[in-house]
Amino acid sequence: MLVATLYGIKNCDSVKKARRWLEQHAADYRFHDFREHGLDKSAVSAWIDQLGWETVVNKRSTTWKQLSDAQRQQMDAKSAIACILENPTLVKRPLLDLNGAYHVGFNADHYSTLFTP
Repeated sequence: MLVATLYGIKNCDSVKKARRWLEQHAADYRFHDFREHGLDKSAVSAWIDQLGWETVVNKRSTTWKQLSDAQRQQMDAKSAIACILENPTLVKRPLLDLNGAYHVGFNADHYSTLFTP
């Protein structure tokens, strides 16, 4: 049985596309809005352990650009976790947790491969 959690924020266009796709394909998932529900250290650590901080952190985000030069230049896995917990919108969206396998961003073809029985 697939256990899917889609992490993001509800007003993000990519998250909206992913949610629409999941609903149109009757995928069983839950949505976790990290602005409303926050993030916990164990989840963020797992994402970074599996994907690497460079994949999880959205370097094109306004939040990234608002970090100090020192924070951006010295970013590593440990500091990325702390920074994401302080600034959840640093996470590249959407982030899909599918039975402990993490996928960043939305691509309909990729989702089709993930949710095909």
